[in-house]
This record gives sequence, structure tokens and C-alpha cells, in this order.
Amino acid sequence: MAITRRDFLNGVAIAIAAGLTPLDWARANGKNSALIQDDYYPPALTGLRGNHPGSFETAHAVGREQQHFAIDGLPTEETWDLVIVGGGISGLAAACFWQQQMGKQSKILVLDNHDDFGGHAKRNEFTVDGKTLIAYGGSESFQSPANNFSDEANKLLADVGISVTRMKQGFDVNFYPDHNMSRGVFFDKKNFGVTKIVSGDPGRAVSDDIPHDRLNGRPIDAFINDFPLSDADRKALIDLHVNPSDYLAGMTVEQKSEWLDTHSYREFLSTKVGLSPMAVLYFQQRSNDFFAIGIEGITCSDARACALPGMEAMGLPPLDGEALADLEEPYVYHFPDGNAGLARLLVKYLIPDALPGATMEDSIKARLDYAALDRPENPTRIRLSSSVVNAANTPEGVAVTYLRDGKPHRVVGRNAVMAGYNMMIPFIVPETPAQQKADLRLNVKAPLVYTNVVVRNWRAFQQLGIHEFYSPAAPYSRVKLDYPVSLGGYQHSASPDDPMVLHMVYVPTYPGSNMTAREQFHKGRAFLLGTAFEEHEKMVRDQLQEMLGGAGFDHQRDIAGITVNRWAHGYAYYATALFDDMEEMPTIVERARQPVGRIAIANADADWDAYAHTAIDQAWRAVNELKAMG
Repeated sequence: MAITRRDFLNGVAIAIAAGLTPLDWARANGKNSALIQDDYYPPALTGLRGNHPGSFETAHAVGREQQHFAIDGLPTEETWDLVIVGGGISGLAAACFWQQQMGKQSKILVLDNHDDFGGHAKRNEFTVDGKTLIAYGGSESFQSPANNFSDEANKLLADVGISVTRMKQGFDVNFYPDHNMSRGVFFDKKNFGVTKIVSGDPGRAVSDDIPHDRLNGRPIDAFINDFPLSDADRKALIDLHVNPSDYLAGMTVEQKSEWLDTHSYREFLSTKVGLSPMAVLYFQQRSNDFFAIGIEGITCSDARACALPGMEAMGLPPLDGEALADLEEPYVYHFPDGNAGLARLLVKYLIPDALPGATMEDSIKARLDYAALDRPENPTRIRLSSSVVNAANTPEGVAVTYLRDGKPHRVVGRNAVMAGYNMMIPFIVPETPAQQKADLRLNVKAPLVYTNVVVRNWRAFQQLGIHEFYSPAAPYSRVKLDYPVSLGGYQHSASPDDPMVLHMVYVPTYPGSNMTAREQFHKGRAFLLGTAFEEHEKMVRDQLQEMLGGAGFDHQRDIAGITVNRWAHGYAYYATALFDDMEEMPTIVERARQPVGRIAIANADADWDAYAHTAIDQAWRAVNELKAMG
């Protein structure tokens, strides 16, 4: 039986009652992972990854039983110029910026609670019939770099050898269009009474990798008329797409904009457009992938930015630059392993011996040497499976205490950067001011799952003529064939007879619950952490079999591997007028990321924006705050 989150917490409570502190409990349950052997290679692990077992339990104990950790008498084992808590993109970028400003010999220690670096930028590898397939298990691609990336972010990319121009050249945007494939919709029997596959979706998508003129879409009325809905519902959906009205007639443009900013897209479709519950259900999960919540949790303005229909006839002002860029700029800046490719190159910049090769292209297929990450002779070291439980300002600098293999360790850095989750900082840094703690806790990260499934061939997709499915109500809202990227000698699958990675997105949401986004995120996180791999696997197999079985797919025969990247703490919280005081938000964001003594705060959470370029920008700010202190 799987150990659920509640079981774990009860176990800690029982240990406390029996006289064991969480420190004693961690010692008793620690794993022997301090010495990394030559065969240590986390990307090749399958099963439950992301926030994997062993990565979060200590953090939960810290969050609830902080006062029981007996750490006062620990000796200082090492001293550093900078200690960074969190080895994701922001933490690694902070190390690079510090090294650039303070010199390559400056001593930097990066601590991370996972068994791999990169944070949400995770690399998954599979071997099928002697062929290695590379996939992304989290942070996906660069988001609109021509518009969104700062000078500092662009310079760091160049410094580590990344060329977005060459990345774009490696992405074959015509691959699926040339195979006469389109996007499609999967209507599941449980929610729609019948299993139905509808191909030829002509709609635009936010962050789209397919050229607008190569969607292979059908006329919208022909597409919608294949939906398993009533005649009235199909007509209403066609009218919404083809003949939208001014659904807020009588309001000024300013009043319309304010209404759209403060009401959910679900409410708009139900009360203003007048769609039936079944017609609304078609849109329910359209926002899951981009916002990690259903349409009851996004505003109409956000829906408009995602090219969802209904607001074209209202005379609204143009979209702002960032939203327009996300619709217009091709989503093609993608390594085969997603932004893990960036994380690996950041590590190579810091520890050159860890990754062979001299160029971005060389890195794609290279095997990273994890044993090189924490060698004593290197001025910068990355220490994995190390859960920080306390950081405190002292006359000597910042004392950082962490657990590894169930044993407590203490190091001191002249400076420190918190580059993990915002909500953990109040527990790790108890001296944080009360108001700042409250602000940090407001950033409740959205849970989601990125599952990679290797299939021995993708003939079923070819037969259906679909390279990407949207599911309005089935667990996985998005199921797609991998991005067609060939870089550095790595070749994307060329034929439907070749093995392929399927990328699947699942977000635990609670439509109709009237819960706020934060409440949904808390509940979804508890569900994910209490769900065993076997349950995820059944969910995956059941959905794929129902979707593809009619085209000859057999999950027992055709699935060669499954990696479930569970992100119980996924996207940084996205503030919205549905649940937040938007006038107060800039103040909250600024207060939350203020340094606490010589402890600066980085991470994407620090700007409440779940993007790689945001993580880099916040690392730049944090390092410069510490530099200004002298």
C-alpha cells in the first residue's frame, strides 16, 4: 500500500509523541545516497519522478514541527562565500552570476532536496530497442524570448553557449502538418456517453508551435458538428465561434474590460453567452495546461489571451505586448529535454568537467557526470538529496543546516540565496518578519503532472490524423506526440513505425466546487502526494486505450515505459482579480522578496511568474542585492 501524505504526517506525529524528534525520525529513515557512484544517473529513472519519494518528506516535517529540530549544537563543517538553497534554474543562474561577479574561485555551494538538479527542469531518458529517447519532465521551452527575455537573461544564455537561433532551426514546425495531422479532441465515454475522436481542430492556441496556416483544420462548423453533443449545443458553439455577439452590450469599453478582468470565463460562458452545462464542459480544461486550473479559475481576460472565443465583437483594446507575443511568437525554442537542457549547460558553466563537449549541440546527447558535482577540488559544488531545514544570520554569515542520509550537517556562507519555493522560506528562515512570512505564504504553487509515455510506434496517431489531443473532461487534458526537435546528432522520430515519447498533462482540479485557486491547489497537492505510481499508471493506460484503441493501439503491447513527473508544487501562483486584490499585489510581491539579513530570495516565485526567464531575472536581482551589501 502506498504511504499517503496523511499517513506520513501521522507517522511524524506518532514519532514526536513517542519521544522522537523529526531529526531522529529523519535519521532512522535516511537513505544511503551521500556517495554518488559512476552509475548514478537520475534522468534514466522511470516511475514516479518530479517531487519523487524522498524529496519532500523532510520539508513537510520542517513545516509542521520546526521547533522540534535540535540543531543548535551542530558544528560548522564547511565555510563558503555563497550558499544557495535550491538547484533549479534560478539557483544555478544565481551561482553563475555570482561566479561572474566575484570570480571563478569564489566558493559556492548549491544544496537541493531532490536527487537531480534543475528544479522543474527535469530530463527524462528512455531506451527502447537500443534507441535512446530524450524527453522533458517539467519546464518545457523558452517563452517568447524575442519579447520577454531581459538583457541579463539573454547574456547568460550566450555565456553558457545557447543560441536561440540554432534552437529554432532544430525545430521542424512542418513535421506534423506534412504528415497530414492536426489537433483533435477526445470525448470520453464517462462524461459524454460515448467515446468520440474528432480531428481537424482549426483553432489557434497560445504558445503554438504549428504555423497558423498549417493547422490542417477543418471549417469550424464541420469540426463542431462532429461533437457528441445535442443539436442545440453544437449550434450554440458554432455561433460562439463564427457569430459572436457583444455579450456585454450596454457597457463602456472600460466597464467591459473591468468585468472581463473580474469574472471567470466559466461564468461568462454560462451567464452571458448562455451555453448549457454540456456546452460549457467542452471548454472546461482548455486552460489546464497554461494556468494549471480550469476555466472557473481564470478571468475572461486571461481566456482572451489564450485565444478562447467570445470576446471578438466587444470592441476591446488590443492585447498587451506580452500576451500578444505568446499568441504570435512561435513556440519553438525547445531542447529535446526541455529547459533541462538549459540547466545542464548552467551546470557545465559552473563545473566544466561535469558535461563533455564544447557547444550547445554537444550537450544534447552527452551523459552528465553526477560524481563531478560535489568534488572537493571544485570551487563550485552541487550537493543533491540535501534538504535544508534552517538558515539563520549569525556574526560569521549565514548558518545553513540540512539533512542528508538522515544526518544533520551545518555549513556557513558569507551570503545565502533562497532559490526554492516561497512558501518554505518562513519555515527555513524563522527570523523572517511576520508580514513577509504572510506574503510568502500567499504564493501557493499549482500542482500538475507531466507524464512521459514511450510507445513503440505512433501508427495509431497517424491513422487518426491527430498529433495532439485536447480532452475536455478526461484526467489528462493534453496528450501530444513529442516536439519534432533534432539537435546535436539527436534525431526526432521520423516514421510512425519508430518509437516516440507521448507528453501528457494532468492537473487535479475541482470544477463546480466554488473553491478559490489556492484551495484547489492545496487539495490537489494532497491528492498528488497521496497517489501511488500504480494509480497514475492505471489512469494513463485507461485513457490511452480508450483514446487510441479504435486505431489498433494496445497499451500492454505498445507502451515501453512510463515516467510520471509529479509536481505537487508546480507553477508559481498566478495572481488574478478573481481571488486577489490586484492593486495590492505589487506591494505583496516586493515585500515577499526582500532580503532577510544576508539571505536574499530568488526563484520564479519571487516574481510570481512560472517561467525560466523569470527565474533567471530573479537570480540576477538577488545576487546584486547581496553584492550591494558589500
